[in-house]
Amino acid sequence: MPIPENRKLIFLVTEDWYFWLHRLPMARAARDAGFDVIVATRVAAHGERIRGEGFALRPLRWRRRSLGLWSGLAAVIEIYRLYRRERPLVVQHVSLKPALLGGIAALAARVPGVVSIITGTGYLAVSRTARARALAWSARIMLPWILLRGNARVIVENEDDRKFLAASRPRAAARIAVFTGTGVDIERFRPVPEPPTPPLAVAYAGRMIAIKGVSVLVDAQQRLRQAGFDTRLDLAGVPDPENPSSIDDATLRQWAGLPGVRCLGHREDVRAVWAGSHIAALASWGGEGLPVSLLEAAAMGRPIVATDVPGTREIACHGVNALLVPPGDSAAFASALQSLARDPDARHRFGAAGRQLVEERFSDRAVGVKTRALYRALLDELGVPAT
Repeated sequence: MPIPENRKLIFLVTEDWYFWLHRLPMARAARDAGFDVIVATRVAAHGERIRGEGFALRPLRWRRRSLGLWSGLAAVIEIYRLYRRERPLVVQHVSLKPALLGGIAALAARVPGVVSIITGTGYLAVSRTARARALAWSARIMLPWILLRGNARVIVENEDDRKFLAASRPRAAARIAVFTGTGVDIERFRPVPEPPTPPLAVAYAGRMIAIKGVSVLVDAQQRLRQAGFDTRLDLAGVPDPENPSSIDDATLRQWAGLPGVRCLGHREDVRAVWAGSHIAALASWGGEGLPVSLLEAAAMGRPIVATDVPGTREIACHGVNALLVPPGDSAAFASALQSLARDPDARHRFGAAGRQLVEERFSDRAVGVKTRALYRALLDELGVPAT
């Protein structure tokens, strides 16, 4: 049966795995609000799962790593043709590249409703290469005008990003909303007791990319061991070849040969990583939206040591459930880890506070209510009755 044109909503996402891991709850909320959901993405391993949810799937040829002018133009043309063919009521652009390229295509295709989700600026925010700086400058100029034209809406994941966009287009500030990710399943991610010590176990879960500060974690852990603290560092995740800062396999093998460092690779169920740790760590250089790994770790009652950058400090509150240090400072990171290593009472206090914070602000239930309200408001604004 064809999808009614007046209820089509297209999620534009770079990778199928990203949609499946991070946007599935939002797509379900859109369906619950009366939309017929289509997912447009580069398809690798999750296509059948997406179809199994009842969503239509439209494969795209673009690649996340392609940042050149000609590849960008080709992507805009491909997306424009998709939008003209499907004629959606609303398109939802997830992350920076889809927001920019999809925004141009949506303007040309005259899509009635556009929602852009900015999940941080990632590589462009922290890279110091001439190319990245040029792209970042262009994005800062173009973003407000593409994202906030007409009746378009923007969702960001932290207050810093909201302030930046609101300052660039003050008249459109009311159309910028802060959504704390897609929320954490607080029934699935529940507090568990600490494992025995020694060693003190520090864990990182995420992509093995340089901008996440993985090398800083390794250096900090080695400093602690040299100072006589029996500390283990668990690195759960794999490289991301589509990211320009992906860490190569040779480096991971070198780290795995260091005392107390374990490279765990991909973990289907990250709960085991946090259950086996005492502290959750993220040494990001910046460009974060809202780190899912820290949300899940906090939900399981783990204290946090992290860098003081936008996005991260939404969930890592210094002196409440976390210790924050400057980015790139492995000595300061080691000192913060050492402080919590010596103080189990502080770890337990921080862990309990983190769990409470997730329950109050970051649960999937709370975010789901907000998401469904957004979609129903969109339908009303576009003159389509909710089901």
